[in-house]
Amino acid sequence: MSTDDPADRVRSFYHALDEHDYDRLTSLLAPDFVHDRPGLTLDGRDRFVQFMREERPNRETSHPIDAIYRDGDGELAVRGRLLDDDGEEIAAFVDVFGFGNDGIESVRTYTR
Repeated sequence: MSTDDPADRVRSFYHALDEHDYDRLTSLLAPDFVHDRPGLTLDGRDRFVQFMREERPNRETSHPIDAIYRDGDGELAVRGRLLDDDGEEIAAFVDVFGFGNDGIESVRTYTR
């Protein structure tokens, strides 16, 4: 999906994660993408995709989105839940996305 709408890009980001579509995931991210999450920072698009493909603790998950919030500075926050393959909640999260000319530049994850 190629779109300029940040909300569409983040929906596509979660869909790519849930469907294991790593080519699509790669296409959405800027080369210097950074993911900051509790206890882990992944620097670079290739490193992030490698982690999601090969290293994440549970690959059979889904990310239902409960709300998307926009600010005036170009960031977007997504409130959602991480569910296991049985639909049980693993965590609730807020991801704050940063965007640039090359795609999604950053995601900062906050969980409970």
